[in-house]
Amino acid sequence: MMNSLSNSLAAADIAHSLHPYTNARAHERNGPLIITRGQGVHVYDSEGREYIEGLAGLWSVAVGFSEPRLAEAAARQMAELPYYHTFAGKAHEPQIRLAEKLVEMTPEALTRVFFTNSGSEANDTVVKLVWFMNNALGRPQKKKFLSRIKGYHGITIASGSLTGLPVNHKGFDLPAIPVVHLGCPHHWRFGAEGESEADFCARLLRGAEETILAEGPETVAAFIGEPVMGAGGVIVPPDGYWSGIEALCRKYDILLVSDEVINGFGRTGARWGCEKFGFTPDILVTSKQLTSSYMPLAAVLMTDKVYQTIADHTETLGTLGHGFTGSGHPVATAVGLENLTVIEERDLMGNAARLERPFQDGLRAFRDNPLVGEVRGTGLIAAIEMVADRATKRSFEPLGKVGARAAAFAAEEGLLCRALGDTLALCPPLIVTEADVGRILERMGRALDRTATWAQAEGLI
Repeated sequence: MMNSLSNSLAAADIAHSLHPYTNARAHERNGPLIITRGQGVHVYDSEGREYIEGLAGLWSVAVGFSEPRLAEAAARQMAELPYYHTFAGKAHEPQIRLAEKLVEMTPEALTRVFFTNSGSEANDTVVKLVWFMNNALGRPQKKKFLSRIKGYHGITIASGSLTGLPVNHKGFDLPAIPVVHLGCPHHWRFGAEGESEADFCARLLRGAEETILAEGPETVAAFIGEPVMGAGGVIVPPDGYWSGIEALCRKYDILLVSDEVINGFGRTGARWGCEKFGFTPDILVTSKQLTSSYMPLAAVLMTDKVYQTIADHTETLGTLGHGFTGSGHPVATAVGLENLTVIEERDLMGNAARLERPFQDGLRAFRDNPLVGEVRGTGLIAAIEMVADRATKRSFEPLGKVGARAAAFAAEEGLLCRALGDTLALCPPLIVTEADVGRILERMGRALDRTATWAQAEGLI
């Protein structure tokens, strides 16, 4: 039973809030789960119940909750310079130092940084900068982006257009920019019967090249992709996929954009997803674990070649007519700098690599559950896809009902995860220990067993 404060807060939330990624009518009926505090890998609700935050908030709280060093960094900066902008050549030390640190931590070719407040704004910025660059080069027709079905790149008009998920397009008149969505690199789901992973990869790459030629290489500006897809279902590409995509980009003079909003800072078991899969981007986007989401911040990194073309055009036009009030916010960048220091000092990227095998192998043990079609992932990011028929890989109808029930059972067991349709996603904070991984696996196992029992009783399997 909820206490009086919880009841009051829930009533106020139902009366006044419109929540993202939420069925508003269902929310009116069911009310919110109110989280009141966090500590380490745990969060606590308004009734005092403890949960392991198995998605690190939203794929993002690398250093865990309530890390005092980040709070202290924010307080120091708030007291000294709580806000200043970076327009018209203005700068401040936290923004300068963080840009310097990001250039040090990212692949060698990336030398310039533009700050935004979110990954969506960062990818929106990528679109504009690529268009700006091609206008500068006298190529006004070279404006199309290549993205992928099930890719996720944000929710602004431009970045939402790049995203390849129907829920982000329906009702919003998207895509609203010139974007072509290529096939999803998920062999288990989209491979033809009897088709090997290598043959599947070759087919995807042939399809990508055919699309480029059909659209006209002179019209295709950039390819954007997450090294490992996140919100689309934690999809790990087949071997050779990224090297093939990079080769096509170089062949047809197409910029390669690595969306590392989720992948970056060790999440995949390597420092960056592009390093994990062996490709070199022209542009890299990062957010989320950049500040552990303690403050809104994202960054676009680019090569010197990209920067020089943009810089020349700002000289011609007199300015770069793009930016945000909070671009390079001093408190956000101060927190980001301290967050990256903590990640390095505590070797959290190494921790993700060391715990990859117990985490991934433990999850793969759930393949014996009658609901589980596939378990996939890398590093400390994974997904469990549930199906109505394992032999045929047939999905449940309606999609999402079983996933929602499974996530609810997991919460009852003390584990918060995210249902992506009927796929359960896990992405714990990088500070997890092997003991924490064991508890995640135990709780997930109980939730899956309860879901299977419920699904059998409902006649779903």
